[in-house]
Amino acid sequence: MGFLMSKSMDQNFKKQQEFMLLNSRLQLERQIILQNQMRERQMAMQIAWSREFLNYYGAFFSLATLGLTVGAVRKRRPGFFTPVIPLSFILAYQVDMAYGTLMHRIRGQAEDIMVAEHDRLNPPHGTPTFESIEKARRAQAHLLIEK
Repeated sequence: MGFLMSKSMDQNFKKQQEFMLLNSRLQLERQIILQNQMRERQMAMQIAWSREFLNYYGAFFSLATLGLTVGAVRKRRPGFFTPVIPLSFILAYQVDMAYGTLMHRIRGQAEDIMVAEHDRLNPPHGTPTFESIEKARRAQAHLLIEK
């Protein structure tokens, strides 16, 4: 009788372990999907911000170029046109960021860094561990108790 009960308990225990493993796997998959969706939304916001900034900067660049060109022609001094050169580099960067391949190139460089220069990605004092977090939590709780 005890053997049958023990065998039944073992089967229930194994089923419970399988259920817990499946549940934790589903939870992890959901967390990964959630984090990816948040990353996509943040990148979309960054690109949208770049496009909106480009509208304002494009208007500024157009007015500045027009004004500097008119000033250079009227005063007959081509030096007035000089600020257009660095402003055009900024405009080209913004256009590349908003509509070009800048994000693809940045992603490619990031992937290269992760593969070839992984040691640069380590945080100071290494990756936090459960023990280090608990030590900091206990120290903080101890300070709160003293107050």
